[in-house]
Amino acid sequence: MAILLPQQFFDIGPFIGKSYYEDLRGGTNATVTVNNFGPAPIDLVLTRVNAPVITYTIPAASSLTQTVNLLLVVALLASFGAAFGDIQITTTDF
Repeated sequence: MAILLPQQFFDIGPFIGKSYYEDLRGGTNATVTVNNFGPAPIDLVLTRVNAPVITYTIPAASSLTQTVNLLLVVALLASFGAAFGDIQITTTDF
């Protein structure tokens, strides 16, 4: 069964990071979609169970969707400029 979490909107200043999802019970399979409407790129950071941390840079005015196994934490990091947009997370319960 899939669980669609509420859509979250972000407005992050330069050099600021924020966590948008945490599952500290052992990880869950999930799909993460980030829409970056801002004028600067933003980094999507995905932390998984027993795996390296993955970082994706989402250019300005674009989006990215990733499916992740055993997801622990989803965070966004703004680099040199402010970023705004939305993030949607869907988890699966097997």
